[in-house]
Amino acid sequence: MGALHDLYDRHEDRVAFLVVYVREAHPEDGWVVTPNRDEGILVNDATTTEERQELAMTCALRLEIRMPVVIDGIDDAVCSAYGGFPDRLALVGRGGVLRYLAEEGPWGFRPDDLAAAIESELRRT
Repeated sequence: MGALHDLYDRHEDRVAFLVVYVREAHPEDGWVVTPNRDEGILVNDATTTEERQELAMTCALRLEIRMPVVIDGIDDAVCSAYGGFPDRLALVGRGGVLRYLAEEGPWGFRPDDLAAAIESELRRT
């Protein structure tokens, strides 16, 4: 989160940042990864909005996310619309126009590219 927090700190007065919590990437009832278990992250994928809210809160606290966090519905509409699984960076510009959409993460998680897109969008004014 360090690079994203840096962007947030630099631009929070001109850009509305949101972290959208989508479905769990490595739940116990899905694709389990050893590092999660080593760190005591043992969760099942949410089946209700309330469960997803709890997971999002735990994630936000554990990662010390300073930006606003919103939650994708249990129907995964945002994740489906943006292909945001397990993570993806996007910039929605003025008028709701999608100005930047990174490749899906974790390999497409490149905050420097998002920073360039933000700078480009801010120069449009």
